[in-house]
Amino acid sequence: MCFSKSQTLAGFRELPFAQQAVDNRHLTISFLVRSNQYNKVGVMDITQLTTDERQWFVMRDLKRRNAKQPAYLMFKDKGMEFFTPMVHKLLTIHGKREDREVPFMQDLLFVKETKEKLDIIVEAIPTLQYRYKLGVQHTPIVVRNTDMERFIKAVEATENPKYYRPEEITPDMLNRKIRIIGGQLDGYTGTLVTTRGSKTKRLLVELPLLLAAAVEVNMEYIQLI
Repeated sequence: MCFSKSQTLAGFRELPFAQQAVDNRHLTISFLVRSNQYNKVGVMDITQLTTDERQWFVMRDLKRRNAKQPAYLMFKDKGMEFFTPMVHKLLTIHGKREDREVPFMQDLLFVKETKEKLDIIVEAIPTLQYRYKLGVQHTPIVVRNTDMERFIKAVEATENPKYYRPEEITPDMLNRKIRIIGGQLDGYTGTLVTTRGSKTKRLLVELPLLLAAAVEVNMEYIQLI
């Protein structure tokens, strides 16, 4: 689920992973997208953190999964810009199995707002926290606006993106280097990903150390490089 302005995608950095492609019909492609603007923990440099500029803060929601108003719904009610990866799951509700859309990671969401305004909300809600940079005290993780919008645009390009935690991405998921020519993801470069037992290949876009998602692209847009 996302509430964000549409942004242009461009300028992805290619990763040095390559293997043999196996399906030449209808492919889905996969990229690991990393920005050279990130520091080694995958967030903005601390000198770029401001209190009066709207930025994409990485948040943690500590409420239970079955809470009546999780943090992302609270932000929605407030009309604030946010993103949280959503998936469909079968849940038992009052003794009946129902298909519900729920967060992929209960404790992960991204909010675009000034730190000054978010500080007020965080102070008022004990179960809502910033995610902090490892080894840097009291420094929230902030994703660069361009990188966040690229990720959002990519997952909105397909009806059923497949999300991954960073530790779920393994070298054997990756394939040959490719470039996308045409379509919604024109200009993307990265690596082709294959999954054993599946005819589709996926485009893996990543917010380093936070989240990854696989989306589909037609074979006609793929150029091997």
